[in-house]
Amino acid sequence: MVNRESKPIHLLALEAEAIFVFREMYHEMSKPVLLFSGGKDSLVLLHLAQKAFRPAAMPFAIMHVDTGHNFPEIIALRDQIVRENKIDLIVASVQKSIDEGRVMDPTGLRASRNRLQTVTLLDALKDYGFDAAVGGGRRDEDRARAKERVFSHRDVDGQWNPKNQRLELWSLYNGRINPGEHFRVFPLSNWTELDVWEYIRAQNIRMPDLYFAKKRSVFERDGMLYAPSSFIKQLPHEKVFEEMVRFRTIGDMTCTGAVRSNATTIDSVVNEVASARVTERGATRADDRTSDAAMEDRKREGYF
Repeated sequence: MVNRESKPIHLLALEAEAIFVFREMYHEMSKPVLLFSGGKDSLVLLHLAQKAFRPAAMPFAIMHVDTGHNFPEIIALRDQIVRENKIDLIVASVQKSIDEGRVMDPTGLRASRNRLQTVTLLDALKDYGFDAAVGGGRRDEDRARAKERVFSHRDVDGQWNPKNQRLELWSLYNGRINPGEHFRVFPLSNWTELDVWEYIRAQNIRMPDLYFAKKRSVFERDGMLYAPSSFIKQLPHEKVFEEMVRFRTIGDMTCTGAVRSNATTIDSVVNEVASARVTERGATRADDRTSDAAMEDRKREGYF
């Protein structure tokens, strides 16, 4: 049982490692930015970043790659956090990339802007001159993410080559890059989904209501429960009904499914995650179901 007033030893170790990574990254890199989606991992990441530099303010901006197909609750919470903490927010817009002809808005029944984020992200990193983008990726999420280094090198085209990464021995990180290259930095690499939720509970980190179960309107497609929205085309047989659900991941609405759940509190969410036998991405992300290598293919292109 986790005590809300103190953290168990493994959470103390994970927190210390993440703070060390933040400080090393800031020491080695010239212009970092924190990638922020408003989901549980990026909220924990932001909490740790602020903790790493206290009592000073967090010395870099956050960037949200906005598909325009977000859950409204996430945008409201993002703006509230930015306002309360006086954080510099950069919004990189997928819609703007579409309007500029950089990418084409997909059409069809399963159209999703999720993959389009890669171009928007790489353009923004280049335009602002960022040499490090801190992300909330964890190795337990997906086999491709399990291959990532903590300091993950990207070439001048922003692409990832898992066979061309730097050695990381004894927590020694090599942050040297050539002009135009950058690093993705993952302070939560060694965390699990359960670690994240136990840390959220121990630190009382504010989470969007979407993570907690309640009766919501959903429809079923390919074995997943989606929230109906103007962004998703429904077939006539895809009837909307009410179900007790919550979201394990939060991303673009067009590819993020809910799970049936009765976990209405932080304690019940922790218990549910502890007994889960399917990863959150495997359970709720349609974009990871297209093939066994779906995430790795996207990452090679420069995805998060």
